[in-house]
Amino acid sequence: MAGPMKFYLGDVVRMRKTHPCGSDRWEVLRVGMDFRIRCLGCGHLVMMPRRKFERAVRQVLGGPNRPPQEDPAQGTGSAP
Repeated sequence: MAGPMKFYLGDVVRMRKTHPCGSDRWEVLRVGMDFRIRCLGCGHLVMMPRRKFERAVRQVLGGPNRPPQEDPAQGTGSAP
């Protein structure tokens, strides 16, 4: 079993269910055992446990504090 998923402050995530306002995009405001997220459609704040949050996230859309992804196509070796 893998460890907990990595989330960072400011990440924008797409949730499995849509909010009653019609948006499925949320901003992560607090990370830890509990997550605080804000709906990007109406601004509603929700606090939920990590386990429930990780199951509800469909996709991480990015964020300002997310480290850059390594591109496997570039490789790690030096150029010839």
